[in-house]
Amino acid sequence: MVALPDRPLMSAEEYLAWEPTQEERYEYWDGEVVAMSGGTRNHNRITFNFSKLLDDALVDRPCEMYMADVKAQVERGRKYFYPDVVVTCDDRDNDPQLVQFPSLIIEVLSPSTEAVDRGTKFAKYRQFSTLQEYVLVQVEQPGVEVFRRNEKGQWVLSEYNLGDSLTLESVGVEIAIADLYRQVKFESNDVE
Repeated sequence: MVALPDRPLMSAEEYLAWEPTQEERYEYWDGEVVAMSGGTRNHNRITFNFSKLLDDALVDRPCEMYMADVKAQVERGRKYFYPDVVVTCDDRDNDPQLVQFPSLIIEVLSPSTEAVDRGTKFAKYRQFSTLQEYVLVQVEQPGVEVFRRNEKGQWVLSEYNLGDSLTLESVGVEIAIADLYRQVKFESNDVE
């Protein structure tokens, strides 16, 4: 993600009108427009695999899955992010550009964005009262971390490896971790 050096600060209303007219995607951070960086083949493949598995599993359920091009309204008028995958099961989500009531957010980690996904974005995503799970998927080696909100409202971490299955409690879907990494080629030969 890179802030646009030649763009002045803009209001959220200006951003929401301007951004859909652009060929590239831009997030919005307190008036600053931030260009989304390009991804790798592995990032794209993992995002696609996760999206397809979720979309297939949710076909007869009242939940909607979106990938890459639908923004999450994190703070009205202040922050709008593009999760790699977002699922909403809330009838109030009817804006054509935004998800405002997500139950599940998935970020496929890139070396350039991992710190932001783990830190700033997760801190902001936790403000969603409807969010039940936040999933981080490794790109350079197999591994998935799931943060779940427990009954006390605390976030609990569970980790999964290549041979494991993951149950996404927020949407009642079980996914084999190996299926997320289908057709993904890792640089290292020491991957299990």
